[in-house]
Amino acid sequence: MNDDKPSEGARQKPWTSHAAKVLGTSESVVLVLIAVALVFVAVLLLYSSLYDLNEAVHHGEIENKAIQILNTVLLVMMTMEIVYTVAISLESHTLNAEPFMIIGVIAAIRRMLVITATSTQLEAQTGQFHNMLLELGLLAATVVALATAIWILRYSAQRYVKVKQVENR
Repeated sequence: MNDDKPSEGARQKPWTSHAAKVLGTSESVVLVLIAVALVFVAVLLLYSSLYDLNEAVHHGEIENKAIQILNTVLLVMMTMEIVYTVAISLESHTLNAEPFMIIGVIAAIRRMLVITATSTQLEAQTGQFHNMLLELGLLAATVVALATAIWILRYSAQRYVKVKQVENR
């Protein structure tokens, strides 16, 4: 009654399963290193921004440095949103579109704020002012398009996930 054949559970997995596991682990390690590097960059940028703010307040140059400080703080925000996206990818091993769209909205708004803050310097030069208005219009259209895409993603996920859950019952 003793068979020398291995049972179904004891069969060895093909080498491709082991390779996939190693590659999955490699992906996780690289994503963690990316996240750590991004957090380090964000902390350095935030420190630099706080240092600039402190210097501007003490020297009475807040009006001159405010745009640069705002630009840097928004860059920190974008960097941390990328870290969040990396964390989601690390946890679920999937790539979600919505966090990237949010980063795009933040980037477009950041650029719009910088353009409008520096627009007073460009009003005298008609050609550059026209280009600035065109860029602002394109950025505004980008924000609207990305916000609409985010809404569609959320709406479809909510609607179709509920439909699937009801069908599975």
